[in-house]
Amino acid sequence: MADRKRVLILCTGNSARSQMAEGLLRHDAGDRFTVESAGTKPSTVRPEAIAVMKEIGVDITSHRSKHVDEFAGQNFDYVLTVCDNAKESCPVFFGEATRLHHSFNDPATVEGTEEKRLAAFRQIRDELRSYLNSFPKAE
Repeated sequence: MADRKRVLILCTGNSARSQMAEGLLRHDAGDRFTVESAGTKPSTVRPEAIAVMKEIGVDITSHRSKHVDEFAGQNFDYVLTVCDNAKESCPVFFGEATRLHHSFNDPATVEGTEEKRLAAFRQIRDELRSYLNSFPKAE
């Protein structure tokens, strides 16, 4: 366990994209990474994110939205930003961490029927998984 790399995934609200990415990376590569997520303006984990993750067997019901300040002074090997706003306001206190950025659309902004919203969350979940499958080769 000591050789696992520490990863922090950042997004603005820590409610959807970063939460799904945290769950996916833990599920798919938890033997290689210790994963956390946080936001610059945390809110609550979106029920749609919980639902679409459950569909693929990843349980994020115990996740909570955290402020990036909770991780001040901690060392990470990688800091991933998954939205442009988080990239711009990413704190500098993560020292030597390798910073990677890929902006994903925010599924929480999609309006309409429940099925339309869930479809948007599924699309982003699948895009995140595809991106994370190449991690850390994304450098």
